[in-house]
Amino acid sequence: MRLSDLTHPNQLHGLSIAQLEDVACQIRERHLQVVSTSGGHLGPGLGVVELTIALYQTLDLDRDRVVWDVGHQAYPHKLITGRYGDFDSLRQQNGVSGYLKRSESPFDHFGAGHASTSISAALGMALARDARGEDFKCVAVIGDGGLTGGMALEAINHAGHLPNTPLLVVLNDNDMSISPPVGALSTYLNRMRHSPPLQFISDSVQESVKNLPFMGGELPEELKSLKGSMRRLAVPKVGAVFEELGFSYIGPIDGHDIAEMIRTFNTAHRVGGPVLVHVATTKGKGYPYAEADQVGYHAQSAFDLTTGKSKPSKSPKPPSYSKVFGQTLVKLCEQDPKVFGITAAMATGTGLDLLQKANPKQYIDVGIAEQHAVTLAAGMACEGLKPVVAIYSTFLQRAYDQLIHDVGIQKLPVTFVLDRAGIVGADGPTHQGQYDISYLRAVPNFTVMAPKDESELQRMLVTSLQHDGPIALRIPRGSGEGVPLMEEGWKPLKIGRGEILSEGEDLLIVAYGSMVPTAIATAELLKESGITSTVINARFLRPLDQALIHPFARRLNKLVTMEEGALPGGFGSAVVESLTDQEIHISTLRIGIPDKLIDHASPDQSKESLGLTSIQIKERIMDYFNWALSESVEKDKQIEKLKN
Repeated sequence: MRLSDLTHPNQLHGLSIAQLEDVACQIRERHLQVVSTSGGHLGPGLGVVELTIALYQTLDLDRDRVVWDVGHQAYPHKLITGRYGDFDSLRQQNGVSGYLKRSESPFDHFGAGHASTSISAALGMALARDARGEDFKCVAVIGDGGLTGGMALEAINHAGHLPNTPLLVVLNDNDMSISPPVGALSTYLNRMRHSPPLQFISDSVQESVKNLPFMGGELPEELKSLKGSMRRLAVPKVGAVFEELGFSYIGPIDGHDIAEMIRTFNTAHRVGGPVLVHVATTKGKGYPYAEADQVGYHAQSAFDLTTGKSKPSKSPKPPSYSKVFGQTLVKLCEQDPKVFGITAAMATGTGLDLLQKANPKQYIDVGIAEQHAVTLAAGMACEGLKPVVAIYSTFLQRAYDQLIHDVGIQKLPVTFVLDRAGIVGADGPTHQGQYDISYLRAVPNFTVMAPKDESELQRMLVTSLQHDGPIALRIPRGSGEGVPLMEEGWKPLKIGRGEILSEGEDLLIVAYGSMVPTAIATAELLKESGITSTVINARFLRPLDQALIHPFARRLNKLVTMEEGALPGGFGSAVVESLTDQEIHISTLRIGIPDKLIDHASPDQSKESLGLTSIQIKERIMDYFNWALSESVEKDKQIEKLKN
């Protein structure tokens, strides 16, 4: 069967193992061709091709429900559920989403972009099924990294106490998440996978049997099944943890043997109650470069399929904010043994991989456990250490209670660096860092700030480590502004003080963080139309520099705020509230992300669609204040002078 002819996963039913293996080859070929051209998640999907095919052989996707954890590994699912023809548009504006999306396909039963949610969702579906007296199957597919998340363990604990609720959990164990998983559970799984009995039976016995004279180099189906049974008998304690929690455990089985998985999944469906099938896979399977570098090929920009190397950008770019942060933190850790960097399984993405290599003793990876990361840092701060927690803005949402309860209320000196703050691009609505300005504004005792460029980031990091209280600073995705950087000797900023970047007589522009360069560019465009602007880099959201902002607001009487965050409860709201509290009532235009979800597209495309380019903002300002032409601006100036 040609993959391009597949429009429904049930078309796989009835195909022979040889035909299914041929479909698997076609999936890998299409997967590699598209991701190498447009970029995307590579290793996760390549590792579950056979798993997806085998699982769907045992399900009716018109009735049964499958929840894929995170969605990194869902490209094969998309290719056999009617999206083959559109797959070239992967992660592009108006194209196929990089994650599962309920509005995109009836086969995307649950959307996600954050880890460890699948078992909870699938269990919820199973309980709803039972309440309605129906009998469809509910399956959660979760990786060994996702299983380290507290939410997944909470769901397992709940499901294990429901012996009459059928639920299948497929543990995709590839010994990897984005970075290698950490913690006691992942160590236990790894020990199981690589235990001497398991390796002996999986490799030595199989090879010995194949080499018997009467076997002809092939392993019959009966002995393949026997091999799986012997492997499970060889490691009797493999499923002890899950069995104790109330699950029937099956495994580990070969995640690239379609026939064995079909047999196993069919058995699991007949067991009843909660069942966990432990499947061992290889991340990046079928592409040697991805198998050899499973971290680097988790996700890739466009690359050369032949060499595996990323295609160089057309013009050199400044270092990313993440890299500047990582390099600066390495220096600060060298200078102060009390400084520690903490990540929640995102070392490479946040720049903390640089600290991991340079100074592993002052580096901590807690796994996919953002809540634990925050409270762990709080405990460290209680004992005099200076923890720096680097988490994506979108993922820190998962630890909001810990920010308030464990850090804010106790006024503990923990530094939070919120990476990917603002518009992030192709990962879509689950990953946009648009809410952190709003959700941090109200956290007690927090200082909240954002740098205008990578040099100011360095100074803010030093400021935070010298401050006796919690601090959060946000940095955008991608390259910096290309400003000169210092190797050391960074001067701290004065808490709550902004800076004047230019002075004008017609308009006040107060910008925050990544929108400061846009504010400067907008002011230049306005100047061409005869409008001069005072531009303030706020630096701090909390405390806001009212002493700087309020006098200019009173005098100029026209205000524009700019932020790369959600407008509801955002930076502009903070400025307007501060003015209103002082009974300063002026005409104000707030520029930022409106109250809407931002779909996947390039960051530039998203900003343009939201009206956040300097040209668009200039036009919005002209329209809002009724400044149509430079002549009318001059007339307005004369009227203002006469009034005064």
